[in-house]
Amino acid sequence: MDSVGSAAEQDTRDEELAEEEIVDRIFEAIIDQRLPPGTKLSEAALCEAFGVGRMRIRQSLLLLASREVVDLLPNRGAFVASPSAEQAREVFEARLMIEPNVARLAAENASDADLARLEQHLMLEHAAHHGSRRRDAIRLSGQFHVLLAEVAGNSVALRMVKELVTRTSLIIGIFGSPGVSNCRDEDHDDIFDAFRTRDADRAARLMSDHLRHIQEHLELGNRAETTSDLVAIFRR
Repeated sequence: MDSVGSAAEQDTRDEELAEEEIVDRIFEAIIDQRLPPGTKLSEAALCEAFGVGRMRIRQSLLLLASREVVDLLPNRGAFVASPSAEQAREVFEARLMIEPNVARLAAENASDADLARLEQHLMLEHAAHHGSRRRDAIRLSGQFHVLLAEVAGNSVALRMVKELVTRTSLIIGIFGSPGVSNCRDEDHDDIFDAFRTRDADRAARLMSDHLRHIQEHLELGNRAETTSDLVAIFRR
């Protein structure tokens, strides 16, 4: 095949897999713990795994870096993010400062429609936990906290909770146990029960206990740089 034909074939492959799909698949592999923190993300291996050109991979890695999922190190390349124990501690400190008060406000402000929406969401969470769908369980658990911030009705708090939940999802995916997730079903159920009884103080207290439980069950710390067979992980 001549060079023109080879280039055309490469362009076709590139069109078949957009940056967002590559980003999603790498993020899923990290959350599923198939890519440990500190794993080197070789551009050449990712090109082979996804069947795309180097520019497509570089753009995908830049997107992941902007979301703090990947670290781009000068003269060394891209690595799966490895938050330190201190960084994780700061995330949970911020959540403990904000979210108990968010839960208090939400319990005071929740309408019947809000309660119905939260109950429907909890049903999805339960299904993910019972079906051992770890990635879905982590995602839905985070969304529950965002929903509470929406019910609380404070746009500033909502933006902060969204950012903190994104960071926490990565931390749980990397440092959590291999089980479904570190977010217990019954914790969200108890918080929801406080909403139904309009017990704002109990909702705040339960949220504090819930966040501390998540933090206590993480194995935090610096991890050594590791390697993984990226082609085997991502090639379909």
